[in-house]
Amino acid sequence: MKDLLQKSKDTESERRVMPAHIAIIMDGNRRWAKNKNLPTMFGHKEGVQALKKITRYANDYLGIKYLTVYAFSTENWNRKKDEVDFLMFLVQEALQKEIDEMHKENVRIRFIGFFDELPLPLPKVLHDAMERTKNNTGINLNVALNYGSRAEITDAVKEITKKVTENEIKIDDITPELISKTLLTKDIPDPDLLIRTGGEMRISNYLLWQCAYTEFYSTDTLWPAFDSNELEKAIDEFNKRQRRFGV
Repeated sequence: MKDLLQKSKDTESERRVMPAHIAIIMDGNRRWAKNKNLPTMFGHKEGVQALKKITRYANDYLGIKYLTVYAFSTENWNRKKDEVDFLMFLVQEALQKEIDEMHKENVRIRFIGFFDELPLPLPKVLHDAMERTKNNTGINLNVALNYGSRAEITDAVKEITKKVTENEIKIDDITPELISKTLLTKDIPDPDLLIRTGGEMRISNYLLWQCAYTEFYSTDTLWPAFDSNELEKAIDEFNKRQRRFGV
């Protein structure tokens, strides 16, 4: 009987479809800290730890090829200066502390966003991390930092328009594929599953073009409390969906 149950479990696991690309809106750090009567910075620190654990689990146990997370939006500059300054510091500190381990675990890290607006020396730190891990063949961890989808699309339109005016391409050459190749995510496949933590039901200017046919999953769990069990729940829900790709 035990063997039959195990065989049934193995068969169910084999039938499970694993999303190749998961995108996450990591929401709820501040609320998590507030619920525990802690300063906001503690929520952001715990958020980093949650990302570390989820990346490792997705890489080691699930075989996910792409994980794209929303770390800091172009709108987040409107937060209080001390919080923004701390977030910039936290990104740099986390990278410098974790890059050796990430490299050892075969993680390739990439950043998508507008780096010119970031405080020095953060752009160089990001560049060095990307260079160091660029040949790794494990999970691709894409961190959206100072990223906004409308700005990304606007820049793509400008670049394509420039090519038209300079007679590099014709109007009829403009296709969805060309636009995709002009975005910051040009060599990253579109997400199969978008997870938003914290219970909100909006996409907050995140991967608007790329998520045209992505399955959306929202959980009330705040990001610092989001663990491997929560990720498994999202994937289980993904497996219940019938993807139609607009049909």
